[in-house]
Amino acid sequence: MKRKDSFDPTTLEIYRALYTSVAEEMGVTLRRTAFSPNIKERRDYSCAVFDAEGRVIAQGDHMPVHLGSMPMAVAAALQSTTLAPGDVVALNDPFAGGTHLPDVTLVMPVVSGQWSVVSGKRKLTTDHRSLTTLFYVANRAHHADIGGASPGSMGLATDIYGEGLRIPPVKIVRGGRVVEDMLQLLLANVRGADERRADFEAQIGSLQTGAARLLEIVARAGAREARVYAAHLIAYSARMMRAVIAAMPDGVYEAEDALDDDGVHDAPVAVRVRVTTKGERAVVDFKGSAAQVAGPVNAVEAITVSAVAYVFRCLLETDDVPASAGLMEPITVIAPRGTVTNARPPASVAGGNVETSQRLVDVLFKALAQALPDKIPAASQGTMNNLTIGGVDARTGREFAYYETVAGGMGARPHADGMSGVHTHMTNSLNTPVEALEYAYPLRVRAYQLRENSGGRGRTRGGCGVVREIETLVAARASLLADRRTRAPYGLAGGADGQTGRDVIVRRDGRVEAIDAKGSWSLQSGDRIRIETPGGGGHGRRDEKEQ
Repeated sequence: MKRKDSFDPTTLEIYRALYTSVAEEMGVTLRRTAFSPNIKERRDYSCAVFDAEGRVIAQGDHMPVHLGSMPMAVAAALQSTTLAPGDVVALNDPFAGGTHLPDVTLVMPVVSGQWSVVSGKRKLTTDHRSLTTLFYVANRAHHADIGGASPGSMGLATDIYGEGLRIPPVKIVRGGRVVEDMLQLLLANVRGADERRADFEAQIGSLQTGAARLLEIVARAGAREARVYAAHLIAYSARMMRAVIAAMPDGVYEAEDALDDDGVHDAPVAVRVRVTTKGERAVVDFKGSAAQVAGPVNAVEAITVSAVAYVFRCLLETDDVPASAGLMEPITVIAPRGTVTNARPPASVAGGNVETSQRLVDVLFKALAQALPDKIPAASQGTMNNLTIGGVDARTGREFAYYETVAGGMGARPHADGMSGVHTHMTNSLNTPVEALEYAYPLRVRAYQLRENSGGRGRTRGGCGVVREIETLVAARASLLADRRTRAPYGLAGGADGQTGRDVIVRRDGRVEAIDAKGSWSLQSGDRIRIETPGGGGHGRRDEKEQ
């Protein structure tokens, strides 16, 4: 290369594909080797590649709520620990780069000469002389239980201590060997320890896959070229995002929405935003949002930044731009501490990751619709409908913890209807297949269908929600953490709102009990919990026909 800032566009595209494929293969390894249906079937995980400075280079097409926040977790790991070859750091602390406690992040360095081949087998190098950290690899997986008062760790705790085991950055692998004492400590505080252990092992294997692939890239092209083109990818992403912002009209765009309640007090929880665009930069300011609350809908700063990153990435309208640290370079996020957008400890935060993140997206799109009316969709269902059921499986005598998010309606787009029965925005997961669910747990799916006519009407119509009814075959404890039960997903440009969701327990004697969207209940064998999810909002007036 003649100059540091020059690059070959073809080579840049090759490196974009290479680094992205590393993150994707990490995800495939994690999915295929994980034990829990939540990771194996629902794909509730994310993987990413970082440079030696901890800047994200590439991400798999995984969970938006994980990917935008993972850089803070990696930064926390690097600040508090010194990573040697073969070390792996685990953390889930929401106030140290995490999101909520079930999401456990693992970070590992990729070091030059880290692996040697002996008798055809890869072996960790123990000679640390002249070794250089080239990259970091990280993944984040939602464990179906991480302790706490409620099975599934998604109950109505009023502080972080009641939500589960809080893990600061600690080494669970040192020099290629599992730190068994540390792992035993973690497993002693969770339900379904065997399943948790297997999922941790799958995460570690995923990191090793990523490290091996990156070292193959370095072996072919050299460490210098690999690192230089990683920096070019970050710079390229920043240029593309600056171009998107520059194409928007300069202005100030404000919007407000709210969560139904926090699960403890029956009052809406306001989320407000002001987006200021000028030239190639944007400022996203959440001043005026509600103060942090007693219930578990507080979001930490990593979640708020993640929601902003997701929304602005959507504006790129292409998958060819590297999902790197450069995307956030032209964007400033202001999330006042002590609010639901940047809660202080010891706030409970289980729902901030799954519910408040969705409302942050809703309010951001609502504001940006003023600047880009032909691009922004109406509100999608705006909730992940988090359902957990736990107890003792009579078939095995072991504890079980089932966790699932339930799909709903997508908001209508300006020129197309919204899709029905899909996971939208900050979740990119799947519903657990009926066969897998019934095989793994003492549960039976009694109904699974679209919720007809739940999407808002308009020139284009919002997608329909779903009905999912699950019967427990043993005594169990169920928890629900959901929203959009009183405040409907909004329509845009004259389109109607989508229908709100509703939830009931059908007791084995036929009694039907309406239940709140946030809470926990005891179930007996034969009881059923029925979730009816919201539909998406409509877009445009019905009497307006496209020509």
